[in-house]
Amino acid sequence: MWFKNLKVFRLSNWTLSADELAERLEKAAHKPIGASEMQSTGWVQPRDGEGFVHALDGQLLISLRAEQKLLPASVVNQVAKAKAQEIEEQQGYKPGRKQMKEIKEQVTDELLPKAFSSYRDTRAWIDTKNRWLVIDASSSTKSDEVLGMLAKAIDPFPVTPLYVEQSPAAAMTNWLIDDEAPANFSIDQDSELSSTSESRAAVRYVRQSIEIDDVRKHVQAGKQCTRLALTWADRVSFVLTEGLDIKRVTPLDVLRENQDSAAQNEVEQFDSDFTLMTGELARLIASLVEALGGEKATDTPAATVTSESIGDPDDEPYQLAVNVVLENKVASISAIQRHLAIGYNQAARHLERMERDGIVSAMEPNGHREILWANAPA
Repeated sequence: MWFKNLKVFRLSNWTLSADELAERLEKAAHKPIGASEMQSTGWVQPRDGEGFVHALDGQLLISLRAEQKLLPASVVNQVAKAKAQEIEEQQGYKPGRKQMKEIKEQVTDELLPKAFSSYRDTRAWIDTKNRWLVIDASSSTKSDEVLGMLAKAIDPFPVTPLYVEQSPAAAMTNWLIDDEAPANFSIDQDSELSSTSESRAAVRYVRQSIEIDDVRKHVQAGKQCTRLALTWADRVSFVLTEGLDIKRVTPLDVLRENQDSAAQNEVEQFDSDFTLMTGELARLIASLVEALGGEKATDTPAATVTSESIGDPDDEPYQLAVNVVLENKVASISAIQRHLAIGYNQAARHLERMERDGIVSAMEPNGHREILWANAPA
């Protein structure tokens, strides 16, 4: 039940009931992947037979399934190479680039119906009381999938990244230098310090505490803490990153001992686990935000951006988004959001325009986009 990784977003407002949300998600329910399809993405029931939203005391649980055919490029290339040799013998010369592309497309179409498929489910938790959207995802690619599907179901989509007053990297570095964590937290043994220069040289300490003198030497050399293992209230351990991602979330023994052992069946146990998880994580997030100086207000409420308002972006905001992608070498909606403090839909349309302009590639089946440096503006 417990989420292992937390991507935390702020809901500017939330007016949908659980039934209304479930009705919208059902319209984009996951469908089994077709014989000629490479991938299929849609919503599934968090618990079989209980609808598309599991709701309990203002806490909503939803789940997105991404199914993909397993067709390695190496297999396509091998079969295409064999076909190309046959064609060469028939026509007397090697197939050109355009013909090879057509051969590969034909091979892909022939192999797709025979390919196996695999799927993964990404869960998201909506805290309607504290206005959090939390996605159990280890990467921006997976969280962007959930955000994108939610944006299609909810318009306007009232979500922005979580912004705090103090940079997580600066705060974690200070905690190490002072050898003192903020109230209700303790520092564990895993940490990483990375250079702020282009080299991004990094020093990692695994299951080993870092000495204060070593911290100061690394900081003087231009490094700052980018990952730090922490424990909150002796109840939950986790790793905090410079991007405010919460990874490797683990409930400690005190929580396992307090789990409701009186549950009569699987449904009651599921509800008990869900209540425990959401209650503890909501308090953890609040404590962490406070430790980082509190939440930082932004000037761009996500609710002001609707599907009707999406048009060609102004040149200056668009160029800023391009700079974010090129400088960070990540073609991610969430990265653009976080750097520019804008809503999801606005960041998404910037990335779509970059695709049209040849700056980034179309989204691949695994969710990634390639940065096309050759076509990027100077």
